[in-house]
Amino acid sequence: MVSTAEADPEEGRDDHSVGGQTTRRPDVRWKSWVIPMVVIGNVVVFIVVMYFNDCPHNSHRCLAKKFLGRFSFESFKSNPLLGPSSSTLEKMGALAWGKIVQRGQVWRLLTCMWLHAGVIHLLANMCCVAFIGVRLEQQFGFVRVGTIYLVSGFCGSILSCLFVQNAISVGASSALFGLLGAMLSELLINWTTYDNKGVALIMLLVIVGVNLGLGTLPPVDNFAHIGGFLGGFLLGFLLLIHPQFEWDENRVSLIPGSIVKPKYNTCQLVLCVIASMVFVAGFASGLVILFRGDNLNRYCKWCHKLSYSSKSQWT
Repeated sequence: MVSTAEADPEEGRDDHSVGGQTTRRPDVRWKSWVIPMVVIGNVVVFIVVMYFNDCPHNSHRCLAKKFLGRFSFESFKSNPLLGPSSSTLEKMGALAWGKIVQRGQVWRLLTCMWLHAGVIHLLANMCCVAFIGVRLEQQFGFVRVGTIYLVSGFCGSILSCLFVQNAISVGASSALFGLLGAMLSELLINWTTYDNKGVALIMLLVIVGVNLGLGTLPPVDNFAHIGGFLGGFLLGFLLLIHPQFEWDENRVSLIPGSIVKPKYNTCQLVLCVIASMVFVAGFASGLVILFRGDNLNRYCKWCHKLSYSSKSQWT
């Protein structure tokens, strides 16, 4: 589960002078529609899953059977999150190492992030996705934010399969952590354009740390969280870079003969190059190791402590 408490790392960024000091805040350049569609899509998928779950015909104990009919929930003992059975989630596309590697069902690396274990799981994830994602999409556009959401979710699925091979996993938290990682890298790569940057950085790190800590509780797949966060963090350096504030000002009102600063400073360019190399290397090596059928727990004896292990895991 992911906490809905969220810092505003870009608070105070604006182009206007107030009280003799320059404050800066993000420009709202785009209307958000991808993230709302993602939220709606997840809700629709959950309803479809509950339809096929059909608890009254497949289980002896169901919750709210008279009121919900075939959409009723599994018993608390089977699923305390008010949702379908593990077998239904597996049939509908949950992350399952054996089916991906041994049966070639690669599509599960993407479909698992659209499935949720229950109403509680769905609400927690979608509230966080909407809270964080809409704001990012308004500032950076649907292409970049949509790319970060999907690719970071895919990265989370890969890392999960490299460590968790005896359980199924579902949930959008890997993509959600990708958005959090992108927020952190965006703050770092656009460091000079922020006021109160230190406070924003500390708050973001605390939020990420707390959520990763909660990921060690049962039955959460924390490896998916870590993989999504790392993927989003690296992609943020590449996709969420801002031009220097001075360059943006001079581009609008250029005085003849004045010296124009470069669009991006050296530090930004270096971070972009490093992030791109690390991302490509990590992504490619992760896929190779996955389809070789290797288990990284063999090489990291303590890594299993980062995530709870059970038959079914929610991300």
